[in-house]
This record gives sequence, structure tokens and C-alpha cells, in this order.
Amino acid sequence: MRILQIRDRTASIASEIANAYIDFSRMTCSVVAVLTDQYRDGRQVVGYGFNSNGRYGASGLMRERFIPRLHDAKPGSLVDDDGANLDPFKIWDTLMQNEKPGGHGERSVAVGTIDMAVWDAVAKIAEKPLYQLLADRYRGGVADDRVWVYAAGGYYYPGKDNAALQAELQGYRDLGYRTVKMKIGGASLDEDMARIEAALQVAGDGNLCVDANGRFDLETAIAYAEAMRQYNLFWYEEAGDPLDYEIQAELARVYDGPVATGENLFSHQDARNLIRYGGMRADRDWLQFDCALSYGLVEYLRTLDMLEEHGWSTRRVVPHGGHQMSLNIAAGLHLGGNESYPHVFKPFCGFADGIAVEDGHVGLPDTPGIGFESKSELFAQMRELTA
Repeated sequence: MRILQIRDRTASIASEIANAYIDFSRMTCSVVAVLTDQYRDGRQVVGYGFNSNGRYGASGLMRERFIPRLHDAKPGSLVDDDGANLDPFKIWDTLMQNEKPGGHGERSVAVGTIDMAVWDAVAKIAEKPLYQLLADRYRGGVADDRVWVYAAGGYYYPGKDNAALQAELQGYRDLGYRTVKMKIGGASLDEDMARIEAALQVAGDGNLCVDANGRFDLETAIAYAEAMRQYNLFWYEEAGDPLDYEIQAELARVYDGPVATGENLFSHQDARNLIRYGGMRADRDWLQFDCALSYGLVEYLRTLDMLEEHGWSTRRVVPHGGHQMSLNIAAGLHLGGNESYPHVFKPFCGFADGIAVEDGHVGLPDTPGIGFESKSELFAQMRELTA
């Protein structure tokens, strides 16, 4: 059993939307295919992966460093002890050979993208959906049969007024979502408060998340917290720079409502520092680490182990990304839910065709692997790598 080839390409997910920090007019992502020598039902087993939005494609790093390491690996060094399947942990160790600790930037995206494709292949070789394979290995065989999801949107957009924001959020509610998210920090405090009040008219009490995307300094983060104290928000997300744990700790000290952060922390060490020094409260706050951006599932498992050691439930983890990999992890490892992008970053957003959101929850297909084959628009792009 071996990996025959790894192919990649860069795909555009550009749009005119913007959050408080960046616009997405030139946003890209990397798509990867891991071709193996295995066949199931007469078809070659190919694992697919891609990186989440918000970080650009990492083709250069993959081609220069990480893919060659797998191609140069000794025969048999990438499979499990029984020789029955690929071993994601051995593959991860090979990818990270000769890499210094620290510097968890764009290389974590490159490794995470390849890691996603490896796990897709591993589950296909085992002839199981990834969520069931994870449940069998780590949760006594019990997977969640549905996952709570929220609709992420509410971006700034040229000419978009509060009525358009309300129409967008109502559209998510009509699709079956109960909790929705909007952006803040890209306008003045007064303008954003008016936007929040308009959004609450649609979302209802307790169903609105707001996301500053790391825009605020401490003074501004607290000013927004004071202004939003009157609202029963589902959470206040990423007020300050993700590595400024002091801002996060001070915010938690003065703001009683739930806060959320973590999507831009790309290692279990950085996640651990957040828990140690960021003032996060295990009884109400939310953690948003994104597997596809943070060295993949092998590293994600280390992060979950760290959280357990610090008294956190996995149910307080709701991954960023809005894609099928995070959905499988949420179901298989008993996380608290998953982000969803109903209308942006197509075709890399969303879940399987024909599975509707019902009362804020979504089910999963029984397709072996991550389930990309059950999302036709996305799989059409992935198959271009093997044509």
C-alpha cells in the first residue's frame, strides 16, 4: 500500500464581500488529491482536501517542501503497523521533518490541506464515512447523527444597507438555520449598533453572533462590549488580534456574555496559550480552531487532548470553515457544532446535496471518506485533478 502521487491546484473563491479586516476580492484556496494504489468497488482510492477561506492557497509551500517529503519517503514508512491502511500520524511526521518549532503561519495551511486529503483516503480505504471512523477510534463507536450549525454571513458589501442585511439573514432562517452571524468593526460603533438592532429583528433574542475579525484594540473592544451588553448575543467573536491574549482576558473580565475565538490559532501550543492566558471561560465561551488551517486533524487531536487536560468539554468547540471536514470532526469527535456558509465561498462551502438544515441541525451522508462525492458542484472541481 502506498501513495502514488499528490497533485494540487489553486482555485479562486474571490468575491466582493469584506469583513472588518480584509476583502475577499483575490481570495484563493488550494485543492489537493492524494492518489493511492488501492481500489474499492473497482475505483482507485483518491483522497481530496482543500484549505478553508481566509487564508490563501499554499501551493508554493506544498510543492517546494511538503509534497516532496512524502514522495521521497521509504516504502512502507507511511502505512500503519498492519499494513492495512495509510497512517495519518506517520504521514504527518514525515511532512514535518526538518521543520523548526514555532512559526505556525502559512505552513500550517499547507500541511492541513494535505492532511485532509490523507484522512479522506484513509476513511475510503476503511470503507467508512470519516465521522464513523473517528468515532470508532476515539469515541467508543458512537458518532452524533446530526450536528448543530449556524449560518455565517452578514459581510459588508458595496451598497448593502440594513434592509439588505435583514433580507440575507431571513434567507438563512428560511433555510432552517436558527443562529446567524454578522460582521462588525467595518463601520462606526453607532452604525454597527444600528446594524445589530436590525439583525436582531430577524434573528431574535439569543440567536445572533457578531464577529469583529480581530479588528479592535482593547479600548475599542471594550467600547463595543459596553454598547452590546444590552443585547442577548449568542457570542462576541474575535474582538482583538488572535495572539493578543491580554485583550481577550480583559474582555472576559468586563463582558459577561459569551465570547468566541480561535480560528486564527494554528497549533495546539497557541491554543494552549489561549486557554492559559486568554481568560476564556469553560462554562460559556466558544473555541473555533479550524482543522484545515492548523496542521490538520493529527494536530487537532492534540488540541482536543489539551482542552480535556484543562477541563474543557469538546462541546465548547465549534470549528471555523463551514466545510465537510469540520462537519465530520464535529460528528465523530462530539464537538459542539460547525460553522456554515450558505451563500459564500462556493463550491467549497456547505454540505452534502439533498441534506437540508432542520431546526438548526444538519445530518451527514453515509459516503465513505469525508463525503465530497456527495456534493456534486465541489466534486466536479476536485475531479479535475485526476482527469
